[in-house]
Amino acid sequence: MERVTQAELGWSLEVLARVKGEVARFVIGKEREVKLALATMIAKGHLLVEGVPGVAKTTLAKVLAGAFGLRFSRIQFTPDTLPSDVIGTHVYVGNGFVFRRGPVFANVVLADEVNRANPRTQSAFLEAMQEGQVTVWGETHRLPSPFIVLATMNPIELEGVYPLPEAQLDRFMARIRLGYPTRVEEIKIIEKGDEVEDLNVEPAASPEDLKRLQDTARRIYVDRKIVEYIADIVRETRRIEEVEIGASPRAGIHILKLSRALALMSGRDFATPDDVKEAARAALPHRLKLRKAYISKHSSEGLVEDVLKKVPPP
Repeated sequence: MERVTQAELGWSLEVLARVKGEVARFVIGKEREVKLALATMIAKGHLLVEGVPGVAKTTLAKVLAGAFGLRFSRIQFTPDTLPSDVIGTHVYVGNGFVFRRGPVFANVVLADEVNRANPRTQSAFLEAMQEGQVTVWGETHRLPSPFIVLATMNPIELEGVYPLPEAQLDRFMARIRLGYPTRVEEIKIIEKGDEVEDLNVEPAASPEDLKRLQDTARRIYVDRKIVEYIADIVRETRRIEEVEIGASPRAGIHILKLSRALALMSGRDFATPDDVKEAARAALPHRLKLRKAYISKHSSEGLVEDVLKKVPPP
């Protein structure tokens, strides 16, 4: 595969600078989280966003879509949300049935409070997230390209929610957590309250620019030793005593793709062990299922850090 040229790297950094500038108008602070969200989009992945109400989860999704001029759709999940409310259904029109598309047919789909949906509705996302298509009445419908799911969860509410199954969690390339702002950031948020609420996002790039970034990221060079390093990290998660279910092979693929995107965002045409570590911190914690005896004593983030310390980089 042809290596990325310096001209392509320069163009990529220029586009990303414009997008980051537009996002920063509405999302105050959160530089690391915004970086990982952009990297996930460039890597053609789906993102899980956790945070208490009011910390800009919805704003982040809308601004990212608007900055690239992408079609945005929001699904507010409740326990009575049906699969047809997500993917669409057939309606009778004239002399026959016609498929009416649901809100999942968009470039950026915000699955708001996804864990409030019942398991049947959550499963409606599986085919869409993995294959970029939905099947209704035996008929397959392709989703728009690019297609990115940003799902939000409120970690403090336990009533009326359904834990996401491991099969669905594994389809999220990365997870970020949005916490409370610093004092300086909070003052700035309050001062810009009207502007943030109006959310008049100006496109800083086009959907074609995002596709070009995605294609460029695929051509970032990854040395064989880096691939082996990723495999060793993933395999080590399955050897930890505190972990009941470790990371899957798909996790390794996602770490590789994220590492390429992070390298591109750093202006390099090759991935480094530091890219892998940053990608692993976003791609692994939500995939690890801890044994019940250790849940109160350990965090999945802490166990990932232990793995990164234990596995020597190339």
